[in-house]
Amino acid sequence: MGDKDKTDNPGFKDAIPGVRPLKQDRVTPHRKRRKPVPEQRQRDEREVIASLLSDDYEPTEVETGDELIFTRPGLQHMVMRKLRRGQYAIEAELDLHGCFVPEAREQVTYFLKDAQLAGKRCVRIIHGKGKSAEGKIPVLKGKVNSWLRQKDEVMAFVSCLPRDGGTGAVYVLLRRKLPSE
Repeated sequence: MGDKDKTDNPGFKDAIPGVRPLKQDRVTPHRKRRKPVPEQRQRDEREVIASLLSDDYEPTEVETGDELIFTRPGLQHMVMRKLRRGQYAIEAELDLHGCFVPEAREQVTYFLKDAQLAGKRCVRIIHGKGKSAEGKIPVLKGKVNSWLRQKDEVMAFVSCLPRDGGTGAVYVLLRRKLPSE
């Protein structure tokens, strides 16, 4: 048969009477394809919104020079002592200087999640001392104190040693990432 079309063969036309050749051999789809949906991104955004930290929870108001300290029940005293002495290597750092509360809240949430996923155990969050705040009451210091207490991945936190920021920063000890996570 070679290059000839099968419809040019008279025996073929006799075998299938009433059939005529198509002008095109492509069929248009019965519906248009939808654009791809970034499902993973949408799930991540929903998770972030669900995990947003509450500003309503205020354990106590903190002053500029106040030391922050928090420990979850069951944490060994030796671990807390090492954290207070700055004996853990700081594996990541977040500096909140110049941030407004909503931006700082989002940064803390992402920072803690990323640090835990990366297997980091000790991180530092610099919130500042609030010396330029109205009434000398540090806004971010109080918010960070509140937010960290609400996060399940935070085992403990304590104000840093003077060499690492003093009462303007905190060492944060994170829960180990479980293999199933």
